[in-house]
Amino acid sequence: MTGRRRIRSTVLPRSLVRPARAGALPAGALAACAALVAGCGIVPGVTGGSGDETITVMTWAPENTGATNKPGMPAFAEAYGRWVNAHGGIDGRPLKVLTCDERDDAVAAARCARRAVAENAVAVVGSYSQHGDAFLPTLEAAGIPYIGGYGLTHDEFTSPLSYPVNGGQPALLAGLGRTLADACGPVALVRPDTIAGDQLPPLLDSGLAAGGHDPAGDLRAAEAATSYGDTAERALEHAAAGTGEQGCVVPALGDRTGTFMDSFRRARARHPEVRTATVLGSVDQTVLDASGGASGAYEGAYVTGWYPEAGDARWDPMKEVIRAEAFGDNRIDPADAGVQTTWIAYTVLRQAVESLGDGEVTADTVTAALDGGLKVTTGNLTPTLRWKFQDTLASIGLPRLVNANVTLHVVEKGRLTAAAEGFTDVTSTLEEAAL
Repeated sequence: MTGRRRIRSTVLPRSLVRPARAGALPAGALAACAALVAGCGIVPGVTGGSGDETITVMTWAPENTGATNKPGMPAFAEAYGRWVNAHGGIDGRPLKVLTCDERDDAVAAARCARRAVAENAVAVVGSYSQHGDAFLPTLEAAGIPYIGGYGLTHDEFTSPLSYPVNGGQPALLAGLGRTLADACGPVALVRPDTIAGDQLPPLLDSGLAAGGHDPAGDLRAAEAATSYGDTAERALEHAAAGTGEQGCVVPALGDRTGTFMDSFRRARARHPEVRTATVLGSVDQTVLDASGGASGAYEGAYVTGWYPEAGDARWDPMKEVIRAEAFGDNRIDPADAGVQTTWIAYTVLRQAVESLGDGEVTADTVTAALDGGLKVTTGNLTPTLRWKFQDTLASIGLPRLVNANVTLHVVEKGRLTAAAEGFTDVTSTLEEAAL
């Protein structure tokens, strides 16, 4: 996007911005925060309070909204809490998991963050929100780390108290663009007409540019629309424009991608053949099955993800937690990237707590462990994770992005299968992004 202002990180070192803990809040503020219980839950049977060693954390995500919903993330967090406590806690300490409905709303996201402060949470773990500017200031003021967010917003890769476990939308789109540069003629990106959506075109274009391809057509769409007929027509017209090469349409609308594809399927018969491509989170195996499998609109589509495919044996420990503590809970899909991210985020939390030994577990000590060079292993679901204040991608305003690896999948016979072995590191591609 020509003329776009280049965003640079202006985050100060943590030693200069270290906040007071939640205990410094006035009693009236604490009472007000305590009243925010509505819409949130805790793992049954686990108590907290002063005088014990209970570790309190929170996980939030939107549920029952008209746009993207991720109920599996808080549901899995609750299951993980039950599983951990059934196995003696974390280093003998009980885990209390609070959950909160983020509602895909900035006010609700801020309310969840204030509840985390009021409950003295030591971390917010494995959560989903596109309203980072609404909740991160509250967490930062209380010194509460945000571990393993979904990676939707720029804020998650700039905040000194954010510890992302994947490359978020930046890595997915850069990786997809690099793949499509070799496989497509004109590319049309269909994305939400939101602040978060505004960040997507330069990321996809960075991958296209790395392969010597022209920028994608940027087609904005209403995030919560019930039909995308006009947008589908415009996308097909752009992708079929003039070059003689088969074009590609890239819907990146989260849960609304399926709605777009319904409109796309009806419109595509009136246009030359094009290929589709998207990112994990906009499509998964459940979506493929519901869209017609091998005869559906996604057949042959490229899909970039952060992790190995769902059938990989490296996910077996996560699936064991689901079998033991959430069997029959249809909110939790082990193939969902949100559930997978939550598993990895709680893996980070566990290793951070274990690194403290017999020391006190607080938001401050967990943050100090993560900032102190802790290396977190995830069973090869990601590279070894380690957070520094300024990492490789600080030059483009993403100083907290420490894992720029992506995986490439393709839809074959209705199944999401690996299109290449191992991970592809898109750090160098992102370094050229015009953010």
